Amino acid sequence: MEATITSKGQVTLPKPIRDRLHLKAGDRIAFALEDDGTLRVTPITGSVMELAGMLPRPAVPLSQDEMDEVIAQSAIRRTLRR
Repeated sequence: MEATITSKGQVTLPKPIRDRLHLKAGDRIAFALEDDGTLRVTPITGSVMELAGMLPRPAVPLSQDEMDEVIAQSAIRRTLRR
């Protein structure tokens, strides 16, 4: 696979690479230049622990069954959008 560097030094990663690394617009990647000149590209992934405290607690706590139902419905909606 090949790519072209623009006059601004930008490169578009070929789609097979983006797909393989599960990258989408706005994702971040890290570059590592090895001693032998090899360039390594790695997706930057965050820890789920970074999400702690981002959402407020619900006014009324949900039961485990209610949470499972909400998760299942969200998964169905997401699947139908694809």
